Amino acid sequence: MTSLHADEAFLGHYQLSHDPFAPRVPGFKFFPAQRKPVLGQLHHLARYSQLLLVVTGPEGSGKTLLRQALVASTNKQSVQSVVVSARGAGDAAGVLRQVAQALNVGQADVDAILAQVVQLALTGQEVYLLVDDAEQLDESAHEALMILAAGAPEGRPHVFLFGESSMIAQLEALHLEEERFHVIELQPYTEEETREYLEQRLEGAGRGIELFTADQISDIHESSEGWPGSINQVARDAMIEAMIASRTAVKRPKMGFNMPKKHVLAISAVVVVAVAAAWLMPGRNKAPTTGAPANEQAQLPLGQGQPAANGGAPAVEFAGNTQPMPLPLVGNSQPVMRGPLAEAAGGITEGDDGVPVEGSSATPPTVTTTAPPVGVPAGPAPTPAAKPTPAPTQVATAKPAPVPAPAPVAKPAPAPAKPVVAAKPAEKPAPVAKAAGGTWYAGQAPNSYVVQILGTSSEATAQNFVKEQGGEYRYFKKVLNGKPLYVITYGNFANRDAAVSAIKALPAKVQAGKPWPRTVASVQQELATTR
Repeated sequence: MTSLHADEAFLGHYQLSHDPFAPRVPGFKFFPAQRKPVLGQLHHLARYSQLLLVVTGPEGSGKTLLRQALVASTNKQSVQSVVVSARGAGDAAGVLRQVAQALNVGQADVDAILAQVVQLALTGQEVYLLVDDAEQLDESAHEALMILAAGAPEGRPHVFLFGESSMIAQLEALHLEEERFHVIELQPYTEEETREYLEQRLEGAGRGIELFTADQISDIHESSEGWPGSINQVARDAMIEAMIASRTAVKRPKMGFNMPKKHVLAISAVVVVAVAAAWLMPGRNKAPTTGAPANEQAQLPLGQGQPAANGGAPAVEFAGNTQPMPLPLVGNSQPVMRGPLAEAAGGITEGDDGVPVEGSSATPPTVTTTAPPVGVPAGPAPTPAAKPTPAPTQVATAKPAPVPAPAPVAKPAPAPAKPVVAAKPAEKPAPVAKAAGGTWYAGQAPNSYVVQILGTSSEATAQNFVKEQGGEYRYFKKVLNGKPLYVITYGNFANRDAAVSAIKALPAKVQAGKPWPRTVASVQQELATTR
């Protein structure tokens, strides 16, 4: 996915003819009230002052726009403007070469250039020499420009330096004996000027200021501190954030009870089947309760259906014993020896409580006993968990060991498993906590690179974005103008070229935010400042 497609997604969502917040928009000129006096001051000083003029402001403060306005507002008949860029050619040789080429001078030195300026002055033409990115000039370039600005008695060029405030210290380091330059510091926009700037940018792209609320405009002004370049970035991030939020809301399925009817019916059917299966399980053939009818029957497995003993009471025989054991009857309840019954079981199928499943081929002969009358508590033994022995022998009359104790211990065993299952969802927020990544950035090599996606004042928005994208997305918290800003980054790359290549492979809606590579060292510095 190319950045062109990402731009198309952004422009299509807001129906824009072009990106209103691009660094260079052809034909765009915005001059608030405070900039017009600065422009007039530059024209005045160029005519009546012999000082080198220095215009300073942070990156994105509108220096280039002011330089363009200065060139556009000069009289082309009487002024020849020469624009020089110090980017990539900040020494004296690089600057003089550009000036000589613009003035059609054969030799790129100070004397040859001043000679040409004098010739133009004799014809009534002045020379404006304007240097962009002047903070990148070195000491030799500053000295050469100072000589040009001083000029000759017959004529001199008017030199303007546009750069960040750091170049003031460089000029002062020249230890000039007299005042040789004058500094004009640009001021940030007011909130009303920020609103006018946004409105003019949007109207140029076919939309209006209605895309932003009053609160959003205030937030943009505070976050950007009123500097035009920062206004462009913050406003664009706000629009992309709103675009992503709206598309995520459309794609996210509705939760709760708004499920499709066919899904509800399918879930209901599964529940009904599960309940029916649980109801029909053989283990539900429990022993009769206290209020059971007196003539209810219970079936017990026998080895070979021996005749009743001990006064007609039915008996069960166990291997290795010589005396029959009477079954528990009314008034003579004895617990059945569950252990020997289970050990004597052959291949009989049984339920949860040891009762053979009715209807199976392994169901042995049974004997009927009478249940205890109402009011008499039934012992745990009438529900035998026994299986008959294939070869019955006589059973001893020794008092059986109480068996029901193992049953209560076995059934509650699954209970501890429930808290373990319930504890798993608590681990889900872990990826979001990891996404904050403060410690992650601290542990990376400072000279490695990450890709900055966007910044937002809402941590919830950052968390949702990281959670939706997953993978190598993470964010960190910084403080801008006393307010938190959550910056989302992507990946970890050994060098800038790898980070730039990764940007081209990002999804369209992510590329719409114009992501850019930055060093991990810069992130670590912001984290240290935040602390």
